[in-house]
Amino acid sequence: QDAFVAFHVDKELVSKYLKLLQIGELAPDQPSIEPTKNKMLVKDFRELRAAVEKMGLLEPNQLFFFLHLAHILLLDTAAWLILFYFGTSLMPFIVSLVVLTISQVQASWLQHDLGHLSVFRKTKWNHLLHKFVMCHLIGASAKWWTLLHSRHHAKPNCFRKDPDIDMHPFLFTLGKKFSVELGIEKKKYMPYNHQHKYFFITLPPLLFPTYFHCHTFYIAYTKRYWADLAWMLTFYIRFFFTYGSLLEVKSLLAYYFIFRMLESSWFVWVSQMNHIPMDIYYDNNLDWVSTQLQATCNVEQSLFNDWFTGHLNFQIEHHLFPTMPRHNYWKVAPLVKSLCAKHGLEYQCKPLLTAFADIVHSLKNSGELWLDAYLHK
Repeated sequence: QDAFVAFHVDKELVSKYLKLLQIGELAPDQPSIEPTKNKMLVKDFRELRAAVEKMGLLEPNQLFFFLHLAHILLLDTAAWLILFYFGTSLMPFIVSLVVLTISQVQASWLQHDLGHLSVFRKTKWNHLLHKFVMCHLIGASAKWWTLLHSRHHAKPNCFRKDPDIDMHPFLFTLGKKFSVELGIEKKKYMPYNHQHKYFFITLPPLLFPTYFHCHTFYIAYTKRYWADLAWMLTFYIRFFFTYGSLLEVKSLLAYYFIFRMLESSWFVWVSQMNHIPMDIYYDNNLDWVSTQLQATCNVEQSLFNDWFTGHLNFQIEHHLFPTMPRHNYWKVAPLVKSLCAKHGLEYQCKPLLTAFADIVHSLKNSGELWLDAYLHK
């Protein structure tokens, strides 16, 4: 299956475990593709995948990732040195916060690469550095992230299968179809017609310092990810020891909470610009390409956009080839566009600010659809 091929780097190793689950083979006269899937699209994508492998686009440039890690560590160190040399008055405090926020967000992009096994050729090295970046530099569980993010990639924007849209319907109503259904059922957990307004003060600033902060520890503890918990503790020991030597308790807690809010805002706007404005509904059991394309869109390429989004501006290519090193997305993009054009599939690409605005517009539209259905007698 295309999902299996997309997720696994060492397919021979994983296949050994799958042999135990084999229950038989299809008879020669039985179709190998379900009716809901586009047979010709599947065939063409598999040919594209084979071409991508031959072109070496799945091979990582380790110098790229080394330099990326180096600039994260330099910014992390600089954030503390600013307070150490210039004191803890307002201006150094703010500058230090900004520098640490940049370091943290860039670290989150790097852990994303490591979690997708796209930095090293050997899986174990990706896992090891993933723990260092995610657990020690960021303070969250690497296995917790893998558990949630793998499900997101398997079924993006599919209700009850993609954990990234679990906020529907308790905090937001997402997608046109769901909004109408929720209104018809007279369900109202929040004033959805105002969700495009309260979005600004809920999800972006509070996702990291509240929900993610608690959820990562909860999952790591309940699933007994003891190695992750040990790594995570090193982050908090390092942070509160180094910054605690310079800041008073109130200032230290304020510093921590503010940089988490800034980091969260940056992450949410970037991560949701590719998904919330797209189709959100139940799983329709489509083929791999169609599933990914209906749930993702791209943002225009530039050096700033690549850096600012961690190359998630190439969200379509990332979802089709999740183990591909991000520095190669721009190389495969023209091939993906051609595939989409051949099969009449929409390939959305928009400016960065337009992508941000589309989040708000889609929330507003969903809220209005819910209200119309809710008030309809």
